[in-house]
Amino acid sequence: MDKITIRAMAKINLGLDVLGRRDNGYHEVKMIMQTIDLYDTLIFEKKREEGIVIEANHPMVPCDESNLVYQAASLLMKKHKIDSGLKITLEKRIPVAAGMAGGSTDAAAALVGVNRLFDLQISTEELKEIGVTIGADVPYCIDGGTALSEGIGEILSPLPTPAPCYVVIAKPDLSVSTAYVYGNLNLKEIVHPDIEGMIEAIKNQNLQQMCAKMGNVLETVTEKKYPVITELKKLMKENGAVNSMMSGSGPTVFGIFDSLQRAKNAAQEAEKTGFCEQIAVTVFAPKAQVVEE
Repeated sequence: MDKITIRAMAKINLGLDVLGRRDNGYHEVKMIMQTIDLYDTLIFEKKREEGIVIEANHPMVPCDESNLVYQAASLLMKKHKIDSGLKITLEKRIPVAAGMAGGSTDAAAALVGVNRLFDLQISTEELKEIGVTIGADVPYCIDGGTALSEGIGEILSPLPTPAPCYVVIAKPDLSVSTAYVYGNLNLKEIVHPDIEGMIEAIKNQNLQQMCAKMGNVLETVTEKKYPVITELKKLMKENGAVNSMMSGSGPTVFGIFDSLQRAKNAAQEAEKTGFCEQIAVTVFAPKAQVVEE
């Protein structure tokens, strides 16, 4: 095999709780993670010349050693003493710096892609162990689907896919620093969402109950700094969303809809505001890394 193409799916957080902070600076979390059918495409090609070359279609994506894709590929290639070179072409569709794990899912795709391209036969569990050294979300992004994520994000418990619905993604024209959000989170003042209740609703395929229990403690920081997030959540609900929430540390807002027409209408209204650089209507996806043979 000289070439392989992989779709790297975005994620949203249906629930996000922070339980505390470790001495090393990492935060203990309890989250419901969900992949959606919005993805980046990564093409991995062997080349004769040594080294890794990255080409990307987005000006905010670095094409050097600072890119998590580069770091993931380099880690595997050095560990397994691969002498040949590698070209990676990255087509971004997932918003950058959006709270949707765009960098982490691309890094996960790099681990999966290099493993397949060079026939390294590394198990999924070992890939996830390597992935957590790159980023806390990378192990989840290797599996995807619906999962309870605990620890710093590396302890994963698969869950059933929630009841069918439509998801509107609206990414405001701004970037949010994850470090800033976690650094300014007041753990003494947050109201913890009912993650266990959400899990029960997911298992019962009860969309209304699941949405009623949605919560993201990081909103207490990001919404305060960027009121447009509050406005977008309100817009989603006014246009028929069962519920609406910020994903991750933001600034992306998503709405859950039980009707495709209502979802499309909400997306059109979000477009009219002029707040957003990217809007999409999508659905839940069962996998994070889809190989295109």
